[in-house]
Amino acid sequence: MHHSDVILVLVVGMALAFDFTNGFHDTANVVATSISTRALPPRVAVAIAAVLNFVGAFVSLKVAAIVAKGIVHAGSVTTTIVFAGLIGAIAWNLVTWFFGLPSSSSHALIGGVVGATIAAHGTKAVIGEGVVGNVLIPAVIAPVLAFVVAAIGIIIAYRMVGRLRPGRVSRAYRLGQIVSGGLLALAHGTNDAQKTMGVMTLALAANGNISETAGVPTWVKLTAASAIALGTYSGGWRIIKTMGTRIIKMDSAQGFAAQGAGATVILTASHFGYPLSTTHVISGGVMGAGAAKRLSAVKWGVAGNIALAWLLTLPAAGGVGALVYGVTQIFGSGAAGPLVVTIACVGLIAMLFLRRAQGAEPAAVTVAE
Repeated sequence: MHHSDVILVLVVGMALAFDFTNGFHDTANVVATSISTRALPPRVAVAIAAVLNFVGAFVSLKVAAIVAKGIVHAGSVTTTIVFAGLIGAIAWNLVTWFFGLPSSSSHALIGGVVGATIAAHGTKAVIGEGVVGNVLIPAVIAPVLAFVVAAIGIIIAYRMVGRLRPGRVSRAYRLGQIVSGGLLALAHGTNDAQKTMGVMTLALAANGNISETAGVPTWVKLTAASAIALGTYSGGWRIIKTMGTRIIKMDSAQGFAAQGAGATVILTASHFGYPLSTTHVISGGVMGAGAAKRLSAVKWGVAGNIALAWLLTLPAAGGVGALVYGVTQIFGSGAAGPLVVTIACVGLIAMLFLRRAQGAEPAAVTVAE
């Protein structure tokens, strides 16, 4: 096997590993509100989310096309660059999971690839208007939009049911959360699984397996969709706790409004091909649903920590991606560098999971009383 093919195999493996971490890291986005309001039992919520994540990955390919061709110049990308970018994204996903912080897997992936590309070729290889128009501007607008939509939604909801019996209202909204949570899971698949498809397609084109103008191969769609679904089913229980109970202590109406706002914003973005952060969107929805009821209901200190993680995501993942690319070049342009980095990463990840295994069990989740 030629060294370039060895690197491609490592890239595909790392891409699917990233997709898996994306699934368990972002599970909280989809199921936290349903679990915290007891609309669904944890395992049932996660299983439904996993299935709908898989289905959603096939709804549209516009996001995959943007990631593959609209962020960096495809002709400047090598499989080693993609490999380094993926390591940067996985590293940031695991760091934020370790501390239970919801952060953007999407921006980690884009940041990692951009950082590695800059390390290899400088800023000229990055499509500046693509990063600004497709990543940065949507990153600012989307959570604000979700905040506003959720706030309006919860105000309308409370006015509609203000004189009805609380118990009956709660049951109705819990049923509604099953629907809104399903839509959110579907939306997550249409956006997040696509980013991994785009990166795998970018690597295949860089290795000469497909042309730069080719679409996403069927096997890439299937493996990326399966990886994110499996990751979702494994559950990111630490982040679920943060999303479900630490930002606000929500009721079923707030959960319904937050999920509905998140699904609406993400599905709209996927239709136009914007690679959004589902974490940003649903966090904005949760905060909007809480703030519209009472500003003090939102734990703004926790929200500030989440916002800081968002700000750090692109530069942190980009820095790791650039560093990893530099390390691989110490061993030459062949497969030796990526192999060494892969072995080191597997060892570090195994140590991390062993340390946190007990705390990551479902029993650690505490829902709102």
